Amino acid sequence: MRFMLIVKASNHSEAGEFPSSDLIEAMSRYNEELVDAGVRIMAEGLHPSSNGLRISYPKPGEEPVVSEGPFTEPRELIAGFILIDVKSKEEAIDWAMRMPDPMGRGEGQIELRQVFEGPVEAENPEISSG
Repeated sequence: MRFMLIVKASNHSEAGEFPSSDLIEAMSRYNEELVDAGVRIMAEGLHPSSNGLRISYPKPGEEPVVSEGPFTEPRELIAGFILIDVKSKEEAIDWAMRMPDPMGRGEGQIELRQVFEGPVEAENPEISSG
C-alpha cells in the first residue's frame, strides 16, 4: 500500500526560510530510516507558492484560468512530501508519527493520504460509466 506523507506549508516555509541545521539533520536521519527499511519511494521539498501557479477550471468546457502565486492560507498549501510503500495503514501511521516536526517551530503538520492502486475505474463504477 502506498501512502503520501504531505508536509503542510507554514508562514516560514512560504517565506522561503530554510529549516535549522538540527532539523535538516533530524529529517536526514528519518529519511535514512525510511530508506533502510525499504519503504521510501520518493521524498521532495517544494519551493514556496510565490514561485508557483494555480490552474483552475471555473466553468466546464471553457479555458482554464492561470493564477500566479503566492497563495494565501499556508496551512492549505504543501511544502513537501514523502511517498512510502508499506504493508498497512497502521504502518503508514507509525512512520508518519516518527517524522520530526517538519517545520521545527511547533507549526508542523503532516497529512497522510493513501494512493490509489490499480485501475481506479474498477474501484469506482461511476467513473467507468462516464
